[in-house]
Amino acid sequence: MAQEYDLVILGGGTGGYVAAIRASQLGLKTAIVEKGKLGGTCLHKGCIPSKALLRSAEVYSTAKRSDEFGISVNDVTVNFGRVQERKTKIIETLHKGVQHLMKQGKIDVFEGFGRILGPSIFSPMPGTISVEMNNGSENEMLLPKNVVIATGSRPRTLPGLEIDGEYVFTSDETLELEALPESIIIVGGGVIGIEWASMLSDFGVEVTVVEYADRIIPTEDKEISKEMQRLLKKKGIKIVTSAKVLPETLVKDNGIAISAEVKGALKEFRAEKLLVSVGRQANVEGIGLDNTEIQLEKGSIVTNEFFQTKESHIYAIGDVIGGLQLAHVASHEGIIAVEHIAGKSPATMDYNLVSRCIYSNPEVSSVGQTEDQAKENGHNVKVGKFSFRAIGKALVFGESDGFVKIIADADTDDILGVHMIGPHVTDMISEAGLAMVLDATPWEIAHTIHPHPTLTEAIGEAALAVDGKALHS
Repeated sequence: MAQEYDLVILGGGTGGYVAAIRASQLGLKTAIVEKGKLGGTCLHKGCIPSKALLRSAEVYSTAKRSDEFGISVNDVTVNFGRVQERKTKIIETLHKGVQHLMKQGKIDVFEGFGRILGPSIFSPMPGTISVEMNNGSENEMLLPKNVVIATGSRPRTLPGLEIDGEYVFTSDETLELEALPESIIIVGGGVIGIEWASMLSDFGVEVTVVEYADRIIPTEDKEISKEMQRLLKKKGIKIVTSAKVLPETLVKDNGIAISAEVKGALKEFRAEKLLVSVGRQANVEGIGLDNTEIQLEKGSIVTNEFFQTKESHIYAIGDVIGGLQLAHVASHEGIIAVEHIAGKSPATMDYNLVSRCIYSNPEVSSVGQTEDQAKENGHNVKVGKFSFRAIGKALVFGESDGFVKIIADADTDDILGVHMIGPHVTDMISEAGLAMVLDATPWEIAHTIHPHPTLTEAIGEAALAVDGKALHS
């Protein structure tokens, strides 16, 4: 017998389950269809497990240089099995938390693969959901008034580079390694590639990054990219840019060998493993989009500002619509979609105000426009920078590389962008995000009293530096 709902959400990842919670708060009878585990990629194959490994790598790296802090530690080693056990325990704890939230919100969870059916005896419009249950029982039929597609994404691969889980990996397979390799080639120097490069290097792996663009993390401010490349090379990571990997040259024989065109010349690279990190692609296959009028563009679902698709009762959020493929973005998109379904008047999303983070060592965080983007958009810019080398707390931590950079409009004094590289900056970026939401000026940030000694003093000093008034430079 078909079950009726106000809302059915396809996908129980961060965007999906947050949308479900908001729907429950608004009194909508809600169900989630999830073929894997609640929490999705972020909890099980992305944000959380990778950050757990990064933290272990950071602790190991710090322990190896403990003499700098006056602490003598002998024979520091990595027990990678224990590292993986800790990662798994964190995931399990958070997974139980999400399950509790579903029960608390009286949200039904169907464990299986959901497909949107076309118009039928059940509904004159597409939207009935058929769920192929994981346990092999008869398909469930769900009759929702509205649908939210939150099916997420998966690692993109390169044609000709077959992922085998032995020599060639994506981030999914790398998260499940039972032992660290001696060496690895990472194809792609974007956010995910740089996080893995930093982590594996801190664990003692010999790392080579091969990037197609002319710089790593090419979506970040150029000065941030330059500083990151300098600091990663300082750690011993080999970085090759302007390199086109040639999949047909891949050889697997007690390790891998692969060639790339580097600035017109052919260069061969060898390592024990190869990690393909060239972005992610939306999960749109097999979910019944062909039974609807929903449009795709470059493999992602097209929506309006409230995340409605061409079918007005079907919405889509998160990685499946492309754009900024970030968990916190998916969550906010889900809230906006659900509030629109419930007849509220939610504010639309300003993606320029979304904070972005890279959890490498050093960390990177940013919000707003880069300096180049601001100039391309016609702004007369003024810039303030301040190094962590002049910040007492950074010296106490033993992590004084990096800087804070604030970009402002010289005519209006509006803050256009804030960019940071250095210790714990992913925990600092929200101040800059709030400043931009409130349309603050550098003067207002500078006159926010930052306690001493803290790392956030660098933000206040960078704000003063915009007008040439930094106190400790």
